[in-house]
Amino acid sequence: MSKEHGADARPVLLIRTISFSFALLLLIALGVFAARMWQTTDVLSKQGSRGNEVRQIQQKLKNWGYYFGEVDGIFGVQTKKAVMDFQRKNGLAVDGIAGNATLRAMGIYSSQQTSGSGGYSDSDIALLANIISAEARGEPFEGQVAVGAVVLNRVEHPSFPDTLPGVVYQPGAFTAITDGQINVAVAESARKAAREALAGSDPSGGALYYYNPDKTSNKWIRTRPVIKRIGAHLFCS
Repeated sequence: MSKEHGADARPVLLIRTISFSFALLLLIALGVFAARMWQTTDVLSKQGSRGNEVRQIQQKLKNWGYYFGEVDGIFGVQTKKAVMDFQRKNGLAVDGIAGNATLRAMGIYSSQQTSGSGGYSDSDIALLANIISAEARGEPFEGQVAVGAVVLNRVEHPSFPDTLPGVVYQPGAFTAITDGQINVAVAESARKAAREALAGSDPSGGALYYYNPDKTSNKWIRTRPVIKRIGAHLFCS
């Protein structure tokens, strides 16, 4: 009797095992599909995309004068043109697709992009070194750290964008963006200065601006209260 019962049980057990394996494979496949869909939605917006990320892109571009349509979360022809204009202006690949590099330049982040020192991603840290090198090449090390500190001070100040790429790429904020110096090879001292600034060093004394009085013709910047001078730069509030 026990043999017959055992023989009857084996097919049932096999069916249950196959069913469980199939269900497990289906769950894995659904998980992979969902992850890919999530990644596409969060870190790659292009013509035809819809959602909150597209609204953020449109709002940023509208604020900066690139986009003049409705902030409706629909990535249409106008949004694509605005993205391309932004990419062209900021030295990015001009493809009309808001991929990782373009989103970082706009100061838009997904959870996949944030890691690193003090809440800054590795790309943020590299960008800080780039702007220090471009803006303070040839300056004493203290002056390079001070330039990095000014960038970080702006991130924390309510009058400026609240992300590091947003501050760096804010239209008209840094001459290195407009004259292409941001794309020149980064000096090793600038990388070290970026790390010092991110660690909390601020030789600028809390400055939000700096300028070279021998080179600037900007009358407004000359009205700012000067905190100190380091090298060729005056740092001011």
